[in-house]
This record gives sequence, structure tokens and C-alpha cells, in this order.
Amino acid sequence: MSVTHRSDAEAIYLHAVAAVQPRKFVPPNLPVPPPGDGRIFLLAAGKAAAAMAYEAEQILGHRLSHGFAVSSHAPDEFPLQKTELITAGHPVPDINSIIAGTTMLQLAAGLKPGDHVVFLLSGGASSLLADVPEGVSMEELQLAFQLLLHSGADISEMNTVRKHLSAIKGGQLARAIHPATVHSILLSDVPGNDPAVIGSGPTVADHTTFADALGIIDKYQLRDRVASGILLHLEQGAAGLISETARPGELPHASHVVAASNRIALEAAAQKAMELGYHATILTGNATGRARELAASLVEQALAYTGPFPACLLAGGESTVQVTGNGLGGRNQELALAAGMLLKDTARITFLAAGTDGIDGPTDAAGAVIDAETLAQGPDPLPFLENNDSWHYFHQTHTHIRTGPTNTNVMDLAVILIHGPANV
Repeated sequence: MSVTHRSDAEAIYLHAVAAVQPRKFVPPNLPVPPPGDGRIFLLAAGKAAAAMAYEAEQILGHRLSHGFAVSSHAPDEFPLQKTELITAGHPVPDINSIIAGTTMLQLAAGLKPGDHVVFLLSGGASSLLADVPEGVSMEELQLAFQLLLHSGADISEMNTVRKHLSAIKGGQLARAIHPATVHSILLSDVPGNDPAVIGSGPTVADHTTFADALGIIDKYQLRDRVASGILLHLEQGAAGLISETARPGELPHASHVVAASNRIALEAAAQKAMELGYHATILTGNATGRARELAASLVEQALAYTGPFPACLLAGGESTVQVTGNGLGGRNQELALAAGMLLKDTARITFLAAGTDGIDGPTDAAGAVIDAETLAQGPDPLPFLENNDSWHYFHQTHTHIRTGPTNTNVMDLAVILIHGPANV
């Protein structure tokens, strides 16, 4: 692989990540109530919670009464003064996730008319901020999350089930905050930027139902695999024995803004590509579906490209993986490996896929970069792909993209560099 091509692809990706940092989007979207107009509380959940809370604290200053945040990590570069920060499990909740959910609901119960809550939400919150339904153990809830992650369900489907296994998701935190007001600043990590899906929408009204959640359990053939307590809870909800999530129109005291999204990252990536001399084209900001099928679609578009060279094709979104093997990997690494296999005889294309959060599945990588040279020098990729073991393939070829947590999260990016036309 050309060192220049790999460094260019990585530079384009990193520039996109820099464009969606909380310092860029929190300040212009943070309303500050007039002096003396009630207490202000800060709540935050998600992979970007610490960085978002830090930016909010700089603006709210002494006006802030108290804050609480939960994230997947506690970065030293964002020291919080009035906001308590805990770390919890991702992508599967742990005991600290339950503590975070309990703490937020308790804080909400103590609010008064005239109080204001600023809620900062980013991807990962569905796991980091959790609670356990009555009659269900934490281990059973963890298993349900794990089964959904491996099923191939998309983020909207997974969060529909998650919302109906919770008393905090699906607008129920906003319901608990009443009679205080809540304004949410959302960092979107979902296709379409639906605020009800981002982080399972704790402060946004929900249009899905218990019946929808059961339908997803059946669609992915999980009825015989989830715990009986999980099924009983969903069935009781579908029968009207448990209150639904917050319905549209139920939360007039709650407002929100989607402050940053994958589109911003894509536009920044295109700008950087042009600075590096590439002709940039954004293919889509809604690249979804199974990773292997998405790889085939993106490669097909790259091979069919007839515009000026060198070119950079960009796609944003979030693929899924149906895990049938026992290897180690993530959706971006699987996407890159599947694409690379299709490009093994095409030396003129470099393919990078990486998550903007810096974390791809349960691994230490954000994603990977691949081309024909990688495949020529590396081991046979097929056994790795069939075993969902993309991490070990890229570990052997030394072509991982590693950033560590980036303190943001707007889904994934694919950067496809086309160095020249075919047969040249």
C-alpha cells in the first residue's frame, strides 16, 4: 500500500472527526436562562459526555447548581468542576450504567417548577444510561443487549427494544423532569438523525410501542434466547399493563436540537480531500445495511467512477454485522475487509472505514484501511471474514486505524481514494 495514499485517507478521516468536536457545536446551541430564573442542572450521557459537559460548564459557570454525567471513559483533558462523572459499560450495560440511570431519575424527582435542565446526549447512551425492569436481572438485561448486537438489527430496531426495557429511555427521563424544563443538545450517531433514536431518546417523545419491540424480537428469532422475564415484561407492556414510553405531544416542557451529525463530518472530509488534491464526491450520508453488502455497493460505485482523478468518494452511516463466528472485530473492520477482498485485483483504490468515536466494536481500533497490496502481502482474508475475525487480519497486516476515544460520535465514515482510471 502506498504510504501516501494511506496517510491521505487517514488525514481525511481525522479532519472529519475534528469537525464534530463538542467545542464546535455545544456553545452555539446552549441556551442560558436569564439570571435569577430558577436553578440550572446539567445532565450528560454518551461517549462524548465529558467533552460536552466541559464545554457547557465553561458557559454556565457559577449559574450551574449541579451536574451529573456518564460516559465510556473519563478524559483528563476535560476536568469538570461541578459535574460528577462516572464511567460505565459499553456496548453492554454494567452496574455503573444502572447507577447512572438511578442517579438521573433521583435528581429529576427533586426538581421544582422554574428549574432548568440541560441534557447533553451522544451515542452510546443506550448502554451507558440504563435501568433494569422489574422481574429481570442485570445479567438477563446484558444478555438481551448482547443478542441484539449480534443479531444484525439496525440501531433503530435495537433502540426500540431497549426503550421498552427501561423507565428512563423513550422520553421517560423528560417525563420525570416535569415540572422543570429540559433542553437537550444531541450529537447524532444514527442514520436520519431521528432524535427519538439517538441514545434511545431519554428526553424525546417516542412513537414506538411494546408491540413493536416484540416484533423485533421475533424478526431476529430471539424469542427462545432472551430471558423469560424480558419476554414477560414486553408482553405485559403490549397488553397495556405497563405504561408506554412518552407519547408525541406529552412533553411540552422539553425541547431539543440536533447540533452535530455525520453530514458535518462528511463535508469536512470533502474539504480536506480537496486540499490534498482529490476530486471529492459525497456518495451518501445514509450508508446502512449489512457490512458485507454495503462493501459490495461501495466498491461497485468506486469501480464505476468515471470522473476526474485522483478522486475521493465519501460515505457516512452505520452498517450492521450478523455475528456467526467467534472472532474479534467491528462493523468498520468487517466492512473494510469485505471491500478489500473485492478490490484484490484493483491496485488503484484505497479503502478506509472507521468510526468517528474511535472505537469499532469491542476492539482497540477505530477501523482499518486496505487495498490490493495489503491483500497480496497478508494472509488469506476469507477465513477471517467468515469467522467475523477482521481485527486479527488487520493486526497481522498492520493496517488498523487507531485513535483512541475521540470524544465525539457521528456514526462511521468510509473514505475511498481512486488514484487513477482503470488499466493505467
